[in-house]
Amino acid sequence: MTGKEVTVVTYRGIFQEVEEALGMYSDGYRDQSALIDLDGSDAKALGVETGKPVLLENGSGKVVVVAKVSEDPHPGVAFMPASPWSAQLLSGEVGGGGLLELKRFRANVSFAEGAVTSIEEIRERIGAD
Repeated sequence: MTGKEVTVVTYRGIFQEVEEALGMYSDGYRDQSALIDLDGSDAKALGVETGKPVLLENGSGKVVVVAKVSEDPHPGVAFMPASPWSAQLLSGEVGGGGLLELKRFRANVSFAEGAVTSIEEIRERIGAD
């Protein structure tokens, strides 16, 4: 794997929740959910700009999302909405507190060519009907 390993912290956003209520298969939901907020210096080192696709991968899975470059410094830490896209990278392991590691995980981020992973592809991966 090339790229940079970061700690990804997930969150729920109000705009994402509004779009989810309108439909998980909508472009708006994808635009609010399939993204990652990267530190400016991390993005620069990767040659990534806002709006460009990036590949996130770890031992649990991989997914292509859109990069958003933050003006606030947070090197080595990235933020991502809790969504079907971030769920592709969850291990299902129980952490030290006895809870599943749902809020934070490690992933390698690298420049990607191509489109954001579609919600339909994610459904196929997990075997949803």
